[in-house]
Amino acid sequence: MSEISSVLAKIKENKPLVHHITNWVTIYDCANITRAIGALPVMAHAKEEVEEMVLIASALVLNIGTLTPKLVESMILAGKKANEKGIPVVLDAVGVGATKLRTDKAKELMEKVKIDILKGNSSEIGTLAGAEAETKGVEAISLKGDPKEIAKALAKSSSSTVVMTGKEDIVSDGERIFIVKNGHDLMGSIVGTGCMVASVIGSFAAVEKDYAKAASYALSSFGIAGEIAAPKSTGPGTFKEKFYDAVYNLNEIQLNEMQKIEETK
Repeated sequence: MSEISSVLAKIKENKPLVHHITNWVTIYDCANITRAIGALPVMAHAKEEVEEMVLIASALVLNIGTLTPKLVESMILAGKKANEKGIPVVLDAVGVGATKLRTDKAKELMEKVKIDILKGNSSEIGTLAGAEAETKGVEAISLKGDPKEIAKALAKSSSSTVVMTGKEDIVSDGERIFIVKNGHDLMGSIVGTGCMVASVIGSFAAVEKDYAKAASYALSSFGIAGEIAAPKSTGPGTFKEKFYDAVYNLNEIQLNEMQKIEETK
């Protein structure tokens, strides 16, 4: 059994609880994809309970897609408790660079909570790295500079594993760089795939403590499911249905034969 399929098997066997404080637009999809990959989702946002929920979780996923200052208060409480417990914290920096509030609050989270895996598209990660970047809503428009070097530098300066999603996904822990080339164009035709992959990353990180590998395996598995679903689909609606089934049914042969993960410098 390859390492990637071994980690997926561990998710299905252990069924880790992944605590989300996430995006209201995609919360339903995040819960479903977490369940489809084999983990257990819980969506708990109230500051009165987030610390208690973290105590029974194996990973925490924070997503600022539908940001409010009060939600960030809950994220900080949950994140600090996750740090104390020693479970991974994933931050999906949705829309950073589009408004001052999003950029400031993402930076505040990074200052007050140890973020183990920082995920965003090229402009979101570029903004947090101090590069010249443009975000339109939650879409990446432009990034000036070498994406691999930007991801690596931010990983070093933040002591986080950085995930930069795009046509090819980049993962760096500040030393290593992994390029993940799995995926299909139809994945961009439905809302929420970025949020969903953060949930899958959280599921993998819950059972694999090498977070760069965990993120790479999650991205590859997610992309492979997209590649499997696309030929059976006639548009976004049927694709989403087939995609969920492909995630649920991922097997060792598919992962071993279809994974496209390259380690580079």
